[in-house]
Amino acid sequence: MTTAEREAIHRTAARAALGVPGVVALQPALAERLALAASRVFELMGSGAARAPVGAGVRCEIAPDGIWHLEVRCILDEDHRVIDVARRVRSDVSSAVNSYLVQHGAAPPLTARVLVSVTRTIRPAAWGTN
Repeated sequence: MTTAEREAIHRTAARAALGVPGVVALQPALAERLALAASRVFELMGSGAARAPVGAGVRCEIAPDGIWHLEVRCILDEDHRVIDVARRVRSDVSSAVNSYLVQHGAAPPLTARVLVSVTRTIRPAAWGTN
């Protein structure tokens, strides 16, 4: 598994999750937040080469048996039922990643197991003020 392939899985999962109605954003993990903060400092120092981590809010690993394990951390619109949105995120991310694997000739088993963590619910209008 190359870094480019792992990043493609991250992006595929992130796009699928963000496409679900009720998902406001993906919540980066602490390590991703620290990396983003460091990259901003690096940018300010004049390099401009830093960028946000690919797939922030998504963690993925491939097990020795070939099964992908993904965790998607979501911030949801409080006007949507959490259970419904979480189920849809799990379904859409799993379908998107499995489709990606098939399209790119991944070896069987072509399975993605998805865990959805809802980190908080907010009013979307409040998102810019938090």
